[in-house]
Amino acid sequence: MAKKQFPFSISERKVYLRFLDIVFIIIGLFALSKLFNYEYFNFNNQNIYQWLLVLVIYYYFFAHVFEMYNLKVASDKFLTLRSLVITVIFTSVFYVFTPVLSPILPQNRIQILYFILTLLVSVFINRFIYRQFIFSPRFFKNILLIGGTKTIESVISERGKNESNRIVGYISDRELEEYPDLKFSSLNETSIEDLVISLGITEILVCSETSNVIYQKMNSQLIALFEKGISIQSIDNFLEQETFKISENQLTSNFYNYFSFSKSHQNNLYLAFRRILDVVFAVIGILFLAVLAPLVFIVNLFVNRGKLFYFQTRVGKKGAIFQIIKFRTMVANAEKNGAVWAEKNDARITPFGRVLRKSRIDEVPQFLNVLKGEMSLIGPRPERPEFVEQLEDKLPFYAIRHVIKPGLTGWAQVMHPYANTIEDQRKKLMYDLYYIKERNLIMDLKIVIKTISTIIFFRGT
Repeated sequence: MAKKQFPFSISERKVYLRFLDIVFIIIGLFALSKLFNYEYFNFNNQNIYQWLLVLVIYYYFFAHVFEMYNLKVASDKFLTLRSLVITVIFTSVFYVFTPVLSPILPQNRIQILYFILTLLVSVFINRFIYRQFIFSPRFFKNILLIGGTKTIESVISERGKNESNRIVGYISDRELEEYPDLKFSSLNETSIEDLVISLGITEILVCSETSNVIYQKMNSQLIALFEKGISIQSIDNFLEQETFKISENQLTSNFYNYFSFSKSHQNNLYLAFRRILDVVFAVIGILFLAVLAPLVFIVNLFVNRGKLFYFQTRVGKKGAIFQIIKFRTMVANAEKNGAVWAEKNDARITPFGRVLRKSRIDEVPQFLNVLKGEMSLIGPRPERPEFVEQLEDKLPFYAIRHVIKPGLTGWAQVMHPYANTIEDQRKKLMYDLYYIKERNLIMDLKIVIKTISTIIFFRGT
């Protein structure tokens, strides 16, 4: 029999963190109230359930903004502490200053400090337990790969970015010398069940293009293991679930077998709601622009001399051409020799322009494009016609991203923000196509939250 495993998948880990963060907060506040006669958050008050609900809403919102449920952050002590402190401070400030929804401010203001410390210590204890006992190798999935070496190499590379699960072996046509720690077995003569037992395998991933050359004997073995409860799925589906982008192996001549538009694409209620949100946020953004523009103009006079705004031709929905508007971030005549992709630490970007880009302030004027209907709040970032022509030549499926309006921010923008090569654009395309395939209101909310955290942590390009 295979070794018993107790794997926590990514979704289970996030559920654990979300649920027990709140449990520990409630326990901490209850202990504070009962043991120290704490008045600010009194559990005997008739409004206690309202207070708890408001606190949970504030905490969850800021915890998402400050990446408390990003598993990479949760596995790192320093990042966890940084995000936790910021989350607790913002949660406490908003909670304390909405006394209509939360407890009335106490006369003894030091009780507010006790409240903040209780939130901080309670969540810290939960995260300490998570790191010590849950984020542990004994709870990881042990994965076995079956497929061609090229696909296996790409999967190992992708999984190297995620510590939640472990690839412990592979079955292929030849051994990969660069991965000596992984158990290799030949595709032609292998007892999969023996590998499952010896390596404690909990999940088997099969390469889609290899399925045609797997012998009947191997298929029989897989069926037998499936009956015994071993999880078996295609590598492409697994990668899509893990990386939140389309697998390139699915973009073939029969791509329609794997890729389709989200049901939201033809949902008139969703589309109408999106347009209403676009208009509301565009009006708010334009009001913010009216306040911001004079300040940027004054700084621009001294450190970024030249025009305040920059107009540029972009490709929109269904290939329509429009003029995008941004605060200028580059030196004058930056493209006198033709269109060139911006590079990391691009010398053409002025010092003030770098600040505008990092904070995403340079994008604020695009709310005018959103109001006009040329762009949406969320969607693939619009590219220039010169670059689109190149990309459509190199990436045959690139034109699919023009099926929806381009956006101020998007899934590719928050998952892979920097792109100045064809290869980078290829990676961003996989994210854009994933968004087109999966988009819905929940995903849109995720993008908004990730964008806020990008701005706050100054991760703009």
